[in-house]
Amino acid sequence: MAKACAKAADDIQADKIRVWDLRGLSNLTDYMVVCSGTSMPHLRAVLRDVRGTVEEIHGAKPANAEGNADTKWVVLDYIDVMVHVMHEELREYYGLEDLWADAKEIDWK
Repeated sequence: MAKACAKAADDIQADKIRVWDLRGLSNLTDYMVVCSGTSMPHLRAVLRDVRGTVEEIHGAKPANAEGNADTKWVVLDYIDVMVHVMHEELREYYGLEDLWADAKEIDWK
């Protein structure tokens, strides 16, 4: 499912898509997908397409979603996979890549 999320984000041209395997490092989720959008309409499109594709392919809807495109950071929680869709400015500011530097990055392509 993490790869499906990353692919859906890529199909709508999300930026800097990364997928990490957090098993053994986090009790929150097994995989994390992080991607960036460059504008509010772009963030909305990424969210729409990730949700739609995952529901179509896996029949899954997020168990929870925090934020919206207006907050510039949305987390879609699929329990085993968490998808962070962030405006590029917030992504640089919060540095999730540094936070999970010990995690194994997954080649999703």
